[in-house]
Amino acid sequence: MTNNNKPWDARFAYRLIYPLRDTFVTPNHLTGLRLICGISAGVFLSLGEYTYSNIGAGLFVLSNFLDHADGELARLTGKMSNNGHYFDLVSDALVNIFLFLGIGLGLMKSDLGAYAGVMGLIAGIAVATIFHLRHEIEKQTGKQEARQPNKGGFEIEDILYFLPVVTFLQLDYYFLILAASGAPGFCLWVAKDYLEKQKSII
Repeated sequence: MTNNNKPWDARFAYRLIYPLRDTFVTPNHLTGLRLICGISAGVFLSLGEYTYSNIGAGLFVLSNFLDHADGELARLTGKMSNNGHYFDLVSDALVNIFLFLGIGLGLMKSDLGAYAGVMGLIAGIAVATIFHLRHEIEKQTGKQEARQPNKGGFEIEDILYFLPVVTFLQLDYYFLILAASGAPGFCLWVAKDYLEKQKSII
């Protein structure tokens, strides 16, 4: 994929990590940092307090950005490996599960009660399943087929960069409801795509 077709955050990540190309920093270092930031984001969000929720949202945005940085560094330095790719995929799944579960736990004091935790878990599992199905599609048909729709340099998941706005305006409640209903629906769409590609291979 040419640079012009890359998402904007991937292009920005490339510029930032370029000075790291001849240092001791490896893609796995960035993936590990992404995982730590993402899990920490979920923990802060689970506390259900305004200040901590904003900190958690900021950490998640940093984690999401690092998800592009590790891949860009891997391609730039030629340090791509199956283990590194798998580490990246597992980190993607864990970070998103912690994100939505954290939001759900943080909203258990709202009128959603215990349902908030369940809704967060549902959204998190749905997103993790999406990552797994994309990985399976990638293995069978190539990375290009598993890419998210890209329009004008933006991908569907880029909406998560607005999470700090959501927490700042205290819209977490509505965000969780949308995620708990939208993520399973998108998961079904990806599953349908996966099954169609399975049939074409057979």
